[in-house]
Amino acid sequence: MKQDLVLRGQGGSYLRSGQVAELAGVNIQTLRYYERRGLIAEPARSPGGHRAYPPETVTLLTVIKAAQRLGFTLEEVAELLDTGRRRHPTPDLRARAQAKIAEVDAKIADLTTIRHALTRVVTAGCDSLTHCTCPDCPLPFADLAGGRTPEETADL
Repeated sequence: MKQDLVLRGQGGSYLRSGQVAELAGVNIQTLRYYERRGLIAEPARSPGGHRAYPPETVTLLTVIKAAQRLGFTLEEVAELLDTGRRRHPTPDLRARAQAKIAEVDAKIADLTTIRHALTRVVTAGCDSLTHCTCPDCPLPFADLAGGRTPEETADL
């Protein structure tokens, strides 16, 4: 970090919006959005009116982005940050992480099903969603569009 770009105030060193955004790997619009959502505190202002963020803001933004990569929504991140700000032990993060693991497992199961279906389409040589000419087409889309259920299609 270039020292000549750091704002100095009564409480120590502060960073401008662009510096915080660059160091945290986000854009300035994201930074402002997180302010509006209350994920990060509204910064002090320099004598010239520039936003003056404490250096810890970069760490907080990095934590927020890491939590998002783990699958937490911004609302969930806000709740977890709020719980952490109260500074008392809570099983909340662990419980939410376990719930997130269950969500991930469900998504993996769904993706596995989708992959299996697509593999069957490729193997069968399907050539159309509505008028496939391959024998034993695994795609019942035309039948479903005609109002028949997969069970009715299987009985044909």
